[in-house]
Amino acid sequence: MDFSFLRCLLFVVLTAWTLGDDAQVTFVSELSSKPAQKLSKYGWYGNVRLQRFHIPEETAIARWLFSVTKGHNFYCGQHNVTIHIRWGAPPVINPTGSVFPNATLWSPGLSLILPVISHSSTTFNLSSPAPGHWYIAAHLPEDDGRIEQKGFPSCSYFFQPQLSIRRAVDTPILQQGTLLQQTAGPDKPARLKLYVPEFASSLSVSVADCSSSEDGADDRNCSLVLRLGSSSPLHSPVTVNCSGISCSAVLSNPPWDTWLRVVVESNQDNRTVTFNIVSDCTVGCKPKSVGLTADDNISKLRGNSSYSNSTSAGNSSLDTDPDGFGNKSIALLTPLLPSACVWSFPVLYEEVDILSLRYTPVNGPNVSVSNTHPSLLMYPLHAQATGGTLNLQLTLNTTNVTLGNSSSVVACLSPWAPVLELNNSQPCRTALYGGYGVGVNVSVPKTVIRLPFPQSATWYLTLQLTCNSSDCGNTSVVSVVPEVSVSACVEDCGMYGECRLLRSYSYLYAACVCKAGRSGWGCTDDSAAQSYLRQVTATLLLTLSNLSFLPAIVVAVRRWYITEASVYLFTMFFSTFYHACDQPGVAVMCIMDYDTLQYCDFLGSVCSIWVTILCMARIKDTFKYTLFMLGALLIAMSMQLDRKGLWNLLGPVLCAIMFMVSAWVYRGVQRRHCYPPSWQRWVLFLIPGALCALIGVCLYIFAETEDNYYYTHSLWHILVATCVVFLLPPKEKNREAFGWSRGWSWTWSWSWRPRVCGYTLCESNKDELYTVT
Repeated sequence: MDFSFLRCLLFVVLTAWTLGDDAQVTFVSELSSKPAQKLSKYGWYGNVRLQRFHIPEETAIARWLFSVTKGHNFYCGQHNVTIHIRWGAPPVINPTGSVFPNATLWSPGLSLILPVISHSSTTFNLSSPAPGHWYIAAHLPEDDGRIEQKGFPSCSYFFQPQLSIRRAVDTPILQQGTLLQQTAGPDKPARLKLYVPEFASSLSVSVADCSSSEDGADDRNCSLVLRLGSSSPLHSPVTVNCSGISCSAVLSNPPWDTWLRVVVESNQDNRTVTFNIVSDCTVGCKPKSVGLTADDNISKLRGNSSYSNSTSAGNSSLDTDPDGFGNKSIALLTPLLPSACVWSFPVLYEEVDILSLRYTPVNGPNVSVSNTHPSLLMYPLHAQATGGTLNLQLTLNTTNVTLGNSSSVVACLSPWAPVLELNNSQPCRTALYGGYGVGVNVSVPKTVIRLPFPQSATWYLTLQLTCNSSDCGNTSVVSVVPEVSVSACVEDCGMYGECRLLRSYSYLYAACVCKAGRSGWGCTDDSAAQSYLRQVTATLLLTLSNLSFLPAIVVAVRRWYITEASVYLFTMFFSTFYHACDQPGVAVMCIMDYDTLQYCDFLGSVCSIWVTILCMARIKDTFKYTLFMLGALLIAMSMQLDRKGLWNLLGPVLCAIMFMVSAWVYRGVQRRHCYPPSWQRWVLFLIPGALCALIGVCLYIFAETEDNYYYTHSLWHILVATCVVFLLPPKEKNREAFGWSRGWSWTWSWSWRPRVCGYTLCESNKDELYTVT
């Protein structure tokens, strides 16, 4: 409680200055915090602790406070906590330096390294942050492969982020063509915002009539800094240094349908500057819509957008459709109106499953591409879909048109705004954000790109036919099939991976967990992959090592411990097939559901230890079988609650040992002699059995790693089965098959029935000593 109060007090002190107001706008401060989460060593993306913050519009500055606290008091050494920050989508990280799948594009975000011994904290400040969702990911260094048993104390670190923002509530709006007078003073920049409409091709912001209010100041040199846009770890605002009384910033392809931030700062200390500012936006790129009319209904759109139709069937249907590809090709050959510069193809948006979306052109899979004007398709991507992978596949359709070797179709996939002029030399980039350029031609008719964790925005795909010469000859329109979709993982993680859905509160995202030594974002990095021989060897070791229970079963049956033998048989069977199903790679065989096999394996293992120790106690059969049944029920319940908990194993073992020791002490006191009395029993059976059990438990808890798991766990099977052979007590004297004997009378003191003479089946309650057999 004291630590939390001090941390909150420190955070308030760090953000107390944000309560002030600038001369022209009013600011308010907001504070948000996330609960502390336990960090894990990085093995795959599921070990990352992901937090999401929301930064509202008109935020002037954002300040994060990252705190890491050690959970235990014993010394764990110094560990470095890595913190990743990204705007618009979770950060794509690669701490292990693994190879990404083919055609997968990603950009590393901002990373912070925080050394931690007991408690550490750091801050991260960002001026004019981009509005929307920000994602914070934290993890410990790479996993060393050691398997830690749940329940043992270990080095634990807890990560907690907090965010403080300073938000303007009355930011002036810069209207297009309207002159606005503003003042920029020391540490008080002028903050404005302007709206960029859809289909804007260019935007200019100009500063003029700059003057200083200070006496003796040079009015011809205002030294202002003009910034357009917001800041993020991968994007910076456009900055123009104004050295005279006027300057301007021009943006080509500005972001569409959004508010743009404008900040003007003074470069000179102790000097207030007054200036006029004006904006001008050119909306000269209104699209020409292709193929969508007012009377189209959703059933027609769904019919045309089905992926089940083949390309040839799609072409044949388009030939008979008056709005088909043939008429669209003719329409593309006609000149556009002066106000139109792109052909816009409407796209149908479909939610297929969780983190699974599909975008389909309304008029079928084929999209006409001209050499005169670009073709444009828009793909809205909401925040709930950013936890998957955005896939783009372009296929050149040369069925009806022959494309020359010198011609190609270039495409640009960009967020927030499209690139309206495409050629082979121009980069795929808008005014504020970068894009991803691809191309198809006769030699490469298909291309694919994948974007893991795409940003939440409207994505624009621009396509245009380009030729080496100015004239493309007879081929001026070609057909391209763009397939855009969102999937949970890259190619479903392949053969050696499993795509898992993860959750951070209400936010869902997906990642691949790899096996058989594979690694990487799509489990395609085979630098440390296990060979087929090693996979088969591991499977054989873990399964065939369970055959070591056969001697224990035989010994138990020969000594008439039928119940114990059935438990050992159950354990051997399910442990064998559980490990056969649990193997990575191709050497796998599952006879039933994996979860069922795992549950039965864990249950049988603990029950085997439970019945063995109770059998060693040599208590009366009535009590023994009662404890057998009661213990099995309690163990089954605990396994359902927490299957891998350490106390699910230690609890039954300690209870059984307590019963055994109590019974032995009782007999020793009653007979005034150590029990068991035979030193041979101790030296030849009990001590070797106890050593086997102790070595096996130590291997199971302390020595197992990802690399040696096949050997150490197989040895654990052998040691546990061997200790059962040593520890099982000898058969009781005067006991025959199934524990029944003749010649003993069985009387109930409370029974009203008279004693029956003759042969009766009686149970021997005589206490027998351990003897060497």
